[in-house]
Amino acid sequence: MRLTTPLVHSRHLPVADLLSQPMTESPRARPTAGSAEPGDHDPMIVIHGLCKVYPNGQAALVDIDHVLERGETLGLIGESGSGKSTLLRILNRLIEPSEGEVTIDGQRHRDLDPIALRRRIGYVPQDGGLLPHWTVGRNVALVPALLGWEAERRAARSQELLDAVGLEPSRYLERLPRSLSGGERQRVALARALAASPDLLLLDEPFGALDAIRRIELQGLFQELRDRYRTTTVLVSHDLAEAWRLSHRVAVLREGRLLQHGEPRTLLEAPAHPYVERLLSYLVPQGAR
Repeated sequence: MRLTTPLVHSRHLPVADLLSQPMTESPRARPTAGSAEPGDHDPMIVIHGLCKVYPNGQAALVDIDHVLERGETLGLIGESGSGKSTLLRILNRLIEPSEGEVTIDGQRHRDLDPIALRRRIGYVPQDGGLLPHWTVGRNVALVPALLGWEAERRAARSQELLDAVGLEPSRYLERLPRSLSGGERQRVALARALAASPDLLLLDEPFGALDAIRRIELQGLFQELRDRYRTTTVLVSHDLAEAWRLSHRVAVLREGRLLQHGEPRTLLEAPAHPYVERLLSYLVPQGAR
């Protein structure tokens, strides 16, 4: 089995180092007033028997089952062509599954209007996806505008989110994306994704194009905002160390099949499939485990 895409950008990490990093704590382990008791389940997404076969016969997803609890982050890991982005596109109803069912917040996915659904979902692609001819403020307020928010409310929300991502509103609201650095663009993209308080956040390698320092900064910012807004998140990453840091659970996909999913520590300590073990051997040099 050959890994075609590097899963760690900068260096090999011994398992001891990974296990010593602070684990992203499951929301179920830290109840707040009015929340479910520990051990209770509050699923945000339920995926059952999900398959996607294209007209040419290519199976992009094969019999996927998964439950994502409210407030959790699921990291999707796998080489190119494993089905990670296909799963995101199905969740966003950009494409439809061939078989199976998805429920979001108790509602059947296929019964929801696709446009209305997408306005409930925040999305951050690798390049940020900002509209180049729109100001930063207008970009951040895109979904609130589509939802019919009044101008004053949109402006207040844009300022609130820019401040939350560490960009001074008075300096950035009227700037165009081309005047921003890569890290600033991704901060604006994250603010835009959160602007309408989405039920679900989809991140498609949002930090992969950044240099190491900016990537770490943005990862920390994401964790802070996710915990503040308790947003359920699906994160696609080729960087296993990133998935470890940011995810409550990690799912390993290969050729459209879900090979193993669970807490990062479980995957590191007890890989359940030869491919998962090989993936970890790529991450961790022989003799370092």
